Amino acid sequence: MTTGLPAINGDRLWSSLMEMAKIGATAKGGVCRLTLTDLDKQGRELLIDWAAGVGCAHEYDAIGNLFLKRPGRDNALDPVMTGSHLDSQPTGGKFDGVFGVLAGLEVFRTLEEHGLATQAPLELTVWTNEEGSRFSPPMLGSGVFTETFALDWAYGIKDDAGIRVGDELARHGWIGNAIGNHPVAAYFEAHIEQGPVLEAESKTIGVVKGAQGQRWFEITVLGQEAHAGPTPMAMRKDALVCASRIVQAVNAMGFEHAPHACTTCGLIKVIPGSRNVIPGNVWFTVDMRHPDDAELAAMAGELHDVSTRIGQEQKCAVQIDPFWEFHATPFDRGCIDLVRQGADAWGYAHMDIISGAGHDAVYMAGKVPTGMIFVPCENGISHNEMENAKSEDLAAGCQVLLHAVCGKAGLAG
Repeated sequence: MTTGLPAINGDRLWSSLMEMAKIGATAKGGVCRLTLTDLDKQGRELLIDWAAGVGCAHEYDAIGNLFLKRPGRDNALDPVMTGSHLDSQPTGGKFDGVFGVLAGLEVFRTLEEHGLATQAPLELTVWTNEEGSRFSPPMLGSGVFTETFALDWAYGIKDDAGIRVGDELARHGWIGNAIGNHPVAAYFEAHIEQGPVLEAESKTIGVVKGAQGQRWFEITVLGQEAHAGPTPMAMRKDALVCASRIVQAVNAMGFEHAPHACTTCGLIKVIPGSRNVIPGNVWFTVDMRHPDDAELAAMAGELHDVSTRIGQEQKCAVQIDPFWEFHATPFDRGCIDLVRQGADAWGYAHMDIISGAGHDAVYMAGKVPTGMIFVPCENGISHNEMENAKSEDLAAGCQVLLHAVCGKAGLAG
């Protein structure tokens, strides 16, 4: 017993993670639980059953975000919220997102079994479509919740099969309360780091001070389709060659703006996609990240300049369309301090860290005091079926989460 709070049950947390991982389990040990699918519904229903066991009612908002509330002594107070997501990448791991959800559930279970109440109510949230792997952009549920995205626009987003977000929400019965009338006192999110820093530094807890900025672009390169045999090399307008040079330039920018920049081209489509036709149309994506907004803006400017130059050299037209962005986001100092105090109180080695990934906490930070807790993942691997984390590290992150949410909500006497 430390700081007046009980120890969470790490074995129970691990067991819950492994049980949830059975839903959408893949042969290589990961999960495929895409948003708004029947597997996503199974995961939510299991969580609702578990939360009902500790007296939590549930409700949905209009974008299908799931809220599970544990009453406090004074339910007129705004709730302290924690949570993350249950949807995964197509070849995702067992811990990304789901750890933050089930850590929140373990906080509720621990308080319940020790007969402890908080002054303000607590709320556990499952955000819709955090990953963005089926419907893009990511962080859609939290984006609509914070009114960063318009609800009707979100309803109209389609997956590759032409299925709309709004139709899938309706199919599951997840269209609930209106957006904009859900008060929150503060938000905490526990998550695996998804990078190698904590493990390399032998730290158990990452005290997350904020998230780096991101800019996503879609680039279309237009050349000229032609027969691969009769068309001389010097007379070609090969859109794929042009695109490949831009991809190489994007990769080089990540090194040029080191050590903090990251640049990725993660998706490419070639038209017409025939073995003996010179590609005339190539579409691909660019993901740029940096913790300094000025540096990120400079990188975006370089992308336009180098793409224009390469297009001219390759006799192709290049169109760059901004798709999604958010600025570098600092978290609330008070929430950061609660995370750090929790790590100190329980004797966990910790360090300050900036999130390299986007999380729902980024959008929440624009509306309410927000903090994040990172724990290490093996070799820094995430968005991969090999994703792994130690049970004791996950338990430590959950213990710090208990400290943070109770510090904000107040333990009732």
